[in-house]
Amino acid sequence: MSESRLHLVPVRSRDAKEFVRLWHRHHPPPAGQIFSLGAADEPNILRAVAVVGRPVARHLDDGTTLEVTRTASDGTRNANSLLYGAAWRAAKALGYRRLITYTQAGESGASLRGAGWRVLAHRPPRPGWHTPSRPRTDRGTSQIARTLWQAP
Repeated sequence: MSESRLHLVPVRSRDAKEFVRLWHRHHPPPAGQIFSLGAADEPNILRAVAVVGRPVARHLDDGTTLEVTRTASDGTRNANSLLYGAAWRAAKALGYRRLITYTQAGESGASLRGAGWRVLAHRPPRPGWHTPSRPRTDRGTSQIARTLWQAP
């Protein structure tokens, strides 16, 4: 992995989704987004992306809150922390007042702490999202505890 200096770059939705498809450990690319951004090294090779969209939880979708729905990295040090900080600055510049994200049990949250984010809540594992009134396909997030984070 590259140790050269990182800088922010704009990333088109389709390119961010392809990067997530290639590099994310356990999730597919998110369906939609408000914006995405990337971290590139000095030769301008994309090393990480962040995708920011409307909150997945309907009760948090209040018009002033966004969610980092996915980050993916090739393992370059500090790339995710750079993106979490930049995502919050961009969201604020667009008029949003809150930016959240989740980590799964077993993920340290080091990138989030490095960017100054704080833990808001710990969520217990869910048995799944499928209900008879709203059938859903399992996407690998059932039975996994999560931590809710908020930007500073």
